[in-house]
Amino acid sequence: MSTASQQATSNDYDIAIIGAGPCGLHGLHHMREQGLRVRLFEAGGGVGGTWYWNRYPGARVDIESMEYSFAFSDVIQQEWNWTERYAAQPELRRYFEFVTDRLDLRRDIQFNTRIDAAVFDEETERWVLRTSNGDVVHATFCLMTTGLLSAPNKPKFKGIESFKGKQYHTAQWPEEGVDFTGQRVGVIGTGSSAVQCIPLIAQQAAHLHVFQRTPAYCVALRNHPMPEDYQREVKANYAEWRHKERYESFGGWVAVNYKPVAMMTQSALEVSAEERLEVYEDRWKNGGLAFYNIYPDVYTNQEANDTLAEFVRSKIRERIKDPKIADLMMPTFPILTKRLIADNNYYETYERDNVSLVDVRNRSIDEITPKGVRVGGEEYEFDSIVFATGFDALTGALTRMDIRGRNNESLKDHWEGGVRTHFGMMCAGFPNLFIIAAAGSPIPLFHPMLLCEDQLKWVGDCIDYLREHKILSIEATPEAEDEWGGLCEATVSKTLFPLTKSWYNGGNVAGKPRTGLAYFGGMKNYRVMIDDAASSGYADFRLSRIPGMRKIA
Repeated sequence: MSTASQQATSNDYDIAIIGAGPCGLHGLHHMREQGLRVRLFEAGGGVGGTWYWNRYPGARVDIESMEYSFAFSDVIQQEWNWTERYAAQPELRRYFEFVTDRLDLRRDIQFNTRIDAAVFDEETERWVLRTSNGDVVHATFCLMTTGLLSAPNKPKFKGIESFKGKQYHTAQWPEEGVDFTGQRVGVIGTGSSAVQCIPLIAQQAAHLHVFQRTPAYCVALRNHPMPEDYQREVKANYAEWRHKERYESFGGWVAVNYKPVAMMTQSALEVSAEERLEVYEDRWKNGGLAFYNIYPDVYTNQEANDTLAEFVRSKIRERIKDPKIADLMMPTFPILTKRLIADNNYYETYERDNVSLVDVRNRSIDEITPKGVRVGGEEYEFDSIVFATGFDALTGALTRMDIRGRNNESLKDHWEGGVRTHFGMMCAGFPNLFIIAAAGSPIPLFHPMLLCEDQLKWVGDCIDYLREHKILSIEATPEAEDEWGGLCEATVSKTLFPLTKSWYNGGNVAGKPRTGLAYFGGMKNYRVMIDDAASSGYADFRLSRIPGMRKIA
């Protein structure tokens, strides 16, 4: 029997991977290259993670396509051709299908299989996973690539089950799509998903009401077909681009006016107003997320932040003809402390006669009624309601799964008072469980695919170390968790991010603890720390050796 067929029929693996998003696909390729017996389990019917599930109209990436792609394989970089500057969901899904087939990953993926439980067996020091299909899987290592934005956050409005019309959540959109022609539609939320779908729903609906609690900073995406000469230039210089993304940028993307641009080093308050305005205008004309590669003190100094916030607010006012609507849509929180939203004609959509804005900042939604939505005693009647209320980010996909470590402790209980991890990759009491691009890591502020590459290399090297030194398992220590959690709190406290409720800090989910959700000290520092931990022989981790084996220095 061939190795491939053995893997397909056996339920015993070196490593089980959960989630076929970008990190899961790269993880499967990377671990397989290291000679491990790997099986990837995916709840959906295809690859792509968030780009498989998020099928709502207008879904599109906000990092340039040439950068929002795998860097680990130059073959993939050179062979795939993007059609738009910012790829839409269907093209992104095709891209991940291409990667899956080009790297021959499909034979080691089990689709339509949700992992309901993952329990660590202390006798064998192995993980036992139970699937939605009733299968039992055993693995030495468990790699959680469940994604930072994969667990929908559906608010528990009073009466939500009483609504007689159709309900949709942007993160669980029907694959066949939705036709809103002639309907009265309500959209609750004005985050990224809402901003992307509202202009398209407005083109179909008889009337659209948008319920806005917190106005966002939106900048024009300026999408267009991918220029062939630009694509050729980037492909010819990918090494330079990737280096700047990894080591010279704030968030892992660098494209500004079709050139790689490093993060600035000056203060926004040290340059003249004229020079600062020129930089801001350059970023505005570029579109997309170019503002992230900006003066560093915009993230830490309120006065510096105000210079950028007021600039963007002035641009928003220019796009909205009705002054009253413009006032309602002015964001007031520090800019960039929530994800900046890149839009296609979002503000202009409110000029349509069939679109109304309902401000719920000072009067919350009372309830969902059988006919629609009641706000401040006024009822709005709808045929369909769209909940564009985002995600239980960073933790939701993991805490909704029954994950149990030593002493049968659940991960949900372990994180009850706040996230406890070491480097955002391991937890005390959960041996050989690696978490990628999730809570406790720099993921809110760094390119997810590049972060995955660094974390997966670390995990792969760690597994090699364990095998070489005859070590059964590795886990974080409580002391390391305490230290890492304190560092996460210390770094974020030096910034303006705590001033804003967002998925970065759990403020978008009622009752969610904010402790330890992310590391805000920068990717450069993070990379140094995880490399030092590996060089030390994982000194701040607990290692369990095979009985009878002497310790190897």
